[in-house]
Amino acid sequence: MNPPSSVAPESGPQPPRPASSRTRPFYWSLRRELWENHSIYLAPLAVAAVVLIGFGVNVIHSAGGAGTPLALHLPNDPTPIDQPFAIAAVLLILTGMLTGAFYCLDALYGERRDRSILFWKSLPVSDLTTVLSKASIPLVVLPLVVFAIIVATHVAMLLLNAAVLLASGVGLGTLRTHTPLVELWVALLYGVTVLALWQAPIWGWLLLVSAWARRAVFLWASLPLIAVCILEKIAFNTSRFAFFLGYRFAGGLAHAFGTGRPCCIPHPLTSLTPGNFLSAPGLWTGLVVAAIFLAAAARVRRYRGPI
Repeated sequence: MNPPSSVAPESGPQPPRPASSRTRPFYWSLRRELWENHSIYLAPLAVAAVVLIGFGVNVIHSAGGAGTPLALHLPNDPTPIDQPFAIAAVLLILTGMLTGAFYCLDALYGERRDRSILFWKSLPVSDLTTVLSKASIPLVVLPLVVFAIIVATHVAMLLLNAAVLLASGVGLGTLRTHTPLVELWVALLYGVTVLALWQAPIWGWLLLVSAWARRAVFLWASLPLIAVCILEKIAFNTSRFAFFLGYRFAGGLAHAFGTGRPCCIPHPLTSLTPGNFLSAPGLWTGLVVAAIFLAAAARVRRYRGPI
């Protein structure tokens, strides 16, 4: 008799895993955007370099009076733009917003212009996955990139100031801050997240226009909004739509920081009001509108061919 085999009998053939779980289409679509769009991080880095050069020249120029403490205090005035760290943060946030706008305008239009859409549509990636990966850039990637560059810029500014103080023989005792940097960074991370979510319908609208327009994408994205503003002013002598557009750009900060009005510079942690922001009707209405725009952009892309 043959001894019983110690090897367990093999089970039947396993069903193949879905292709989407093996290829991770959303992950690679997002990686594709990062590979093809270097401006996502190059534009904020360029602005950060300019800020550091200007800050360095200013510090060296005033080395004789370097005993003045480096101020990070943000008073109750919502626009104290004479603070160097606040200026750096605001400039980089605005750069991120502009970079996101230009990216969205070219995201779906560019692939039709250079006819690469024929190749990308041959891959097992749905139009919705492609649109969502592109929407993730201004909603997730750019805010994180901008925040990381802001932190690096602030650290470089501190080191530069410290080096100038040591070289001038003043000593580091005069280098002090009224607002801890970690507290400021937490407020900034919260602020860029608020802006990304609040401006979601803007990114959705720009992606929809990018998927639909055959030329002059910027004009098709801006002229209808300008026309509505002009028509309302002529017909009713009001500017409610223009006010609404401004509110959609930065109005979320008024809810997020409890200031009662939009501002661009984060306040210390004591004024953060995430509950007010999450309960604001404008946030959820905007997210619903953004979802509608993104779904429409995916549907338009399905039937759009090369230009």
